[in-house]
Amino acid sequence: MKKLTYLLLLSVSLLLISKKSQAQDYKTAVGLKFGAYEVGPSIKYFMDKGTALEGILGIRDHGAVLTGLYELNQQAFNVDKLSFYYGFGGHLGSVGSGYYKRFGGDDEYYNGKHILIGADAVIGLEYVIPSAPIAISLDLNPRLELARGPFFDIAPGLGIKYTF
Repeated sequence: MKKLTYLLLLSVSLLLISKKSQAQDYKTAVGLKFGAYEVGPSIKYFMDKGTALEGILGIRDHGAVLTGLYELNQQAFNVDKLSFYYGFGGHLGSVGSGYYKRFGGDDEYYNGKHILIGADAVIGLEYVIPSAPIAISLDLNPRLELARGPFFDIAPGLGIKYTF
């Protein structure tokens, strides 16, 4: 049921987007990403007006995860400075002894070090504050953990970035 809800949300979001963004307000942004599992620094770099690469170093209890994403960006809802983005990528990380939290699922206890490898997706909205070098994003990060699974998980995230 949860997967159906997320697919429906994705479908409705895609239908509400009317046109591609003419230009992004910034080339590079650095900031913090607050996720359900990890919190850490992020960097987003636009290769062209609608295509970006994003890297996130997520620090979590007993470990860290490096995530890389390829993102497509479009203007959302005909609102200036509001972008819809979606994309895919992967993650690589490590966790030590302790509980591995899963969003909406049972936590798993690890009694030693374990590697994390998997595939990621992202779907979200980003708003660049007019007359300020600040961008705020809200997204969902579905991921498939392969090394400790396989299992599917999804995590919400909030990003705050300084743009230049």
